[in-house]
Amino acid sequence: MFFINVLKIIFLLGCLVFIHEGGHFLMAKLCKIRVNEFAIGFGPTIWRRQGKTTLYALRAIPLGGFVKLEGEEEESTKEGSFSEASTFKKVAIVAAGGLVNIIFAIIVFWLLSIFVVGINNSLPYLKIFIQSMIDSVVQLFTGKASVEQMMGPIGLSNVISKTSGIEDFVYILSVISLSLGVTNLLPVPPLDGGKIVLLIIEGIRRKPLTTRFKVIVQSAGFLMLITLSLFVAYKDILEL
Repeated sequence: MFFINVLKIIFLLGCLVFIHEGGHFLMAKLCKIRVNEFAIGFGPTIWRRQGKTTLYALRAIPLGGFVKLEGEEEESTKEGSFSEASTFKKVAIVAAGGLVNIIFAIIVFWLLSIFVVGINNSLPYLKIFIQSMIDSVVQLFTGKASVEQMMGPIGLSNVISKTSGIEDFVYILSVISLSLGVTNLLPVPPLDGGKIVLLIIEGIRRKPLTTRFKVIVQSAGFLMLITLSLFVAYKDILEL
């Protein structure tokens, strides 16, 4: 049973990361921005394949992933450079990850409502999902969500391990994808939403912000997220 739960957790996290990073990847390709690497996971590389312009990699630790764009972390004048792209394209690429997570959640839930709720009307997926979607957006954007309501990887793992049946698992997948998408679009560095705010400021100024300023803002946001993550992890452990 333990092995099955581990597989469920790895599959769910890997699936959500692939969807999120895939959103960035596809939008970058659509905007003709060069993608140097598309990786799922962190740590040692266990599989890689070099494409025409992109290195595709699978890493050992399935807790995240990244899309490395030409000119994203440093100025580059090469063709297809992110730093040379318009503000609109930059914002579209950064926002695509969270938006694809939200779209995926809605599609999965819609399929659940057709194939599961349509068969058994006693399953309240439709009402619960819509309410959770409304609550997550309202709470996160009005500041009414308390730290006690938050859940980290430990708490999520506990919830995932308690799912019974494919319907419950897929439903949890859609809810977490929705939450991941909304959270990533919050205007907090170093989340995607925070990056979007900085890009918009640069677009209005018509010149890039100083590297020092961006490092200070990103570092402050990162420190805040790490502190919050440690607190949430501690809370999750106490609730096990």
